Amino acid sequence: MSGLVTGDAVVLGLEPARLPSRALALLVDLVVVGAAYVLLMIGLAFATASLDEAAVTALSIAAFLLVLVGAPIAVETLTHGRSLGKLVCGLRVVRDDGGPIRFRHALVRGAMGAVEILMTFGVIACVASLVSERGRRLGDVFAGTLVVRERLPAAARTAFVPPPPPWLVGRFSGLDLSAVPEGLWLEVRQYLTRERELDPVVGRRLAERLADEMVARTGAPAPPGVPAGAYLAGVVAERRARDARRAFAPGGEPVGAAVTEAAGAAGATIVPGGPEDGRGREGDGPQGGTGVPVGPPVPKAAPVADPAGDGAGAGPAGRATGFAPPA
Repeated sequence: MSGLVTGDAVVLGLEPARLPSRALALLVDLVVVGAAYVLLMIGLAFATASLDEAAVTALSIAAFLLVLVGAPIAVETLTHGRSLGKLVCGLRVVRDDGGPIRFRHALVRGAMGAVEILMTFGVIACVASLVSERGRRLGDVFAGTLVVRERLPAAARTAFVPPPPPWLVGRFSGLDLSAVPEGLWLEVRQYLTRERELDPVVGRRLAERLADEMVARTGAPAPPGVPAGAYLAGVVAERRARDARRAFAPGGEPVGAAVTEAAGAAGATIVPGGPEDGRGREGDGPQGGTGVPVGPPVPKAAPVADPAGDGAGAGPAGRATGFAPPA
């Protein structure tokens, strides 16, 4: 795996493509492009039969540059690094930081490819790919790109974090995990997923270092007698349990409560059970409008007496509406 580092200082575990897979993808591309070039040249031979030799030579050079150089550049630019051969072999061209390539990257790769692949029959590209640690040819070096594998085996895609021992489940429920950065969580998860692949001595030292950093962030010492690897597994399991409770627990905080809290912090007045409350309407009984009000209650307007005494100014259910009909 290649340790590519993005602009956010995130290490990407990408597997560079080696010479056999790249050669197969290049062979597929050359077959398709070569067939298109032959068909184009046959058409030009019939179309330029009446032209002189200089015009035929110019059209031949233009067709060569257009099909064998320009077409791969356009395809890689539009597909963000996935030509037909790379699509078949599960490869993709990316930048050194793992991002998608742009036109300038494809242009440099295509221009260098015309020299090291077409003019030298791929000898320079093969030698450069064998010498390079990540299998890059000269076009990749000058363009700042890398060809990686997109389709990995199922075992390589699965990052299974082993569960903690049963006697550690729920033991870290009182830890404060708010100060633990995401970078440390990523290192701990990577260690736990590759714990069995590491040398025992190296793995133990790495687990102790990560455990010391976790203790320094949480402010609580690790339980005595608990191995560092088991302690890290228990802390990761506790964080996953909290995330699951926060996301899927039915007794979580309702949306209306969050709205009420935000409005109260802004100095607004929320009537319990009102439309802004989100907990029910006025008069819904114990199920709605039972929350704690934020701010002083809003006094209701006094009902307007009906001068005619016939209830004309009353609304539904005999309540005063404050509207007096004209005489």
